[in-house]
Amino acid sequence: MRMLIMGPQGVGKGTQAALLAEHYGIPTISTGDIFRYNIKNKTELGLEAMSYTDKGELVPDELTNKIVKDRLAMDDVKNGWILDGYPRNASQVVALDAMLEDLGTPLDAVVALDANHDVLMHRMAKRAEEQGRTDDTPEVIAKRLETYAKETAPLLDTYASRGQLVAIDGEGDVDAIQANIVAALDAR
Repeated sequence: MRMLIMGPQGVGKGTQAALLAEHYGIPTISTGDIFRYNIKNKTELGLEAMSYTDKGELVPDELTNKIVKDRLAMDDVKNGWILDGYPRNASQVVALDAMLEDLGTPLDAVVALDANHDVLMHRMAKRAEEQGRTDDTPEVIAKRLETYAKETAPLLDTYASRGQLVAIDGEGDVDAIQANIVAALDAR
């Protein structure tokens, strides 16, 4: 199973990706986790990424595409993967399509989670408090949600037109959401 998990910040993509990875026995590839690891360890990549994330901006496509391409070529993803946080704009869809064609690995599904704006704001404020995330201020959160709505949400139409979209309500019990995702994926 090769899938994307998409949705606005705070919708539970990371949580659901981890559960799906365990269920299907495949790794999750989170561009956010890769960037946070590098930021925490103050690597060259981390410092470059931090110059964007601290302002609520997204890391440039060129840098993100390179990381994803390298990761998708690794041995542990030969039987499948879940991409979390990528693609986030139309040019990244084109880049991902090219990567998958080069690797001979088709995309099976795109899981799209959604939730009410107030629910998302509450979840991210709670996450910021629990995890001490400096990139989860109310201003930065609002900017990220606006960017998602403008740049990433329209990609769902692309995947819907390809017959790959699985739309799921991201509000409610975590286990129930996961059960809904698995049922929808297994019914495909």
